[in-house]
Amino acid sequence: MAGNTFGTLFRVTTFGESHGGVVGCVVDGCPPGLKIAKEDIQKDLDRRKPGQNSITTPRKEQDEIHILSGVCDGVTTGVPIMLLAWNLDARPHEYIKLKNIFRPGHADFTYQQKFGIRDWRGSGRASARETLARVAAGAIAKKFLKEKLNIEFIAYVEQVGEIKTEIDFNKVTLLQIESNIVRCPDERAAKKMIQLINQLKQEGDSVGGIIRGVIKNVPIGLGEPVFDKLSADLGKAMLSIPAVKGFEIGSGFEGVKMKGSEHNDEFFVDRKETIRMRTNNSGGTLGGISNGETIHFRVAFKPVSTIMKKQKTVDINKKEVELEASGRHDPCVLPRAVSIVEAMAALVIMDHYLRFVSCHPERGTK
Repeated sequence: MAGNTFGTLFRVTTFGESHGGVVGCVVDGCPPGLKIAKEDIQKDLDRRKPGQNSITTPRKEQDEIHILSGVCDGVTTGVPIMLLAWNLDARPHEYIKLKNIFRPGHADFTYQQKFGIRDWRGSGRASARETLARVAAGAIAKKFLKEKLNIEFIAYVEQVGEIKTEIDFNKVTLLQIESNIVRCPDERAAKKMIQLINQLKQEGDSVGGIIRGVIKNVPIGLGEPVFDKLSADLGKAMLSIPAVKGFEIGSGFEGVKMKGSEHNDEFFVDRKETIRMRTNNSGGTLGGISNGETIHFRVAFKPVSTIMKKQKTVDINKKEVELEASGRHDPCVLPRAVSIVEAMAALVIMDHYLRFVSCHPERGTK
């Protein structure tokens, strides 16, 4: 099946299913000489793993990562890196009653129609469990970019349902994000979000929201014309995440309310004789190429599809049935998806940095 590999020079191929034996990836194109330890990857996986608290799925997985190739004496060697984690709390038997039923809002129907067969054990590759591999690969990219270019990736929950924080994304810190279980840097909004998620969990329902992504210290010049724009690849990366239904960069859809004279980011020269922009409606890119300003974007997640409320659907024999799902599912995927958004952003920036350096090797450290 095609579509399991992401990237051009920094390529990530993921494998595994929700209730199979393992989930993992092969990372190809990582430069040699990067110091990488299991702990560097595990800390990001711990932010994504299930069973963290009362507002996530109760599935208990430690998601312990194993580095099986591409690293010797704690340093990358330049050959493919294989990473995997064992599924230790898989319960495929819980999905037997769903084997022949299409869950509303889920990929059951489309996978069945496309391939003539599907993995009914928690939806297989369509499950968000596959994103474990993305986060593992993204951790490597994040470490390289931090050490090489001081690039920082921050993502946080900006909105759950209709509850939204207006906090300035330029001032948000990781400490603020990790100060509560919903990963919203606004403590007042976070309490309301947690209350809403718990309420819907009790009702057997789910809720969606928005994650804000921020990338700081990106050098000028990343991105390719015309179809491989940095903004376009960020959009593809985010829209490939399960449950994502929308992406906007910079002013996004709010920009349609502005005049050109209001939306244009005026240039100026700062004290360091660097060309800068007074505003950042463009979101850190111009013509799909990074302009040196902070890249900021928003990612919209739909409510989790598998809920405990009764719903009408059909089975594979085209018979109308009533479904009351069971199993272990998040009432809101956003708190765990923060690390996924960061990882996908890092994979895009890493790939475009290597593409930039391949054309301009003399500027590789600038």
